[in-house]
Amino acid sequence: MIVEERNYAFAPADMAHFLEIYEKEGVFIATRLLGNLLGYFRTEVGEDLNEVVHWWGFSDLNDRAARRAALWKDPEWLDFATRCPAPVHQRNRLLSPTAWSPIR
Repeated sequence: MIVEERNYAFAPADMAHFLEIYEKEGVFIATRLLGNLLGYFRTEVGEDLNEVVHWWGFSDLNDRAARRAALWKDPEWLDFATRCPAPVHQRNRLLSPTAWSPIR
């Protein structure tokens, strides 16, 4: 398994709107297409405020590539993405669990 960590930073005025629309629509579409949502978080303190962090699990890099390609071809996701506030900054990382990690 690999875990993709996606961090999106929003303008302060856009954060609440993003969370509202993502909770109502986006999470269901994304989960249908990407599959294994491991966690979805928002920052509360620190230097990276107004940020959401989400972890997605994939069996391997090919699984991730296929699912992400399907996401960006899906008409429902494309419609949602045009109505959603855009992040001002994005950071993605691919994480591989250790042999003793609770998430493998």
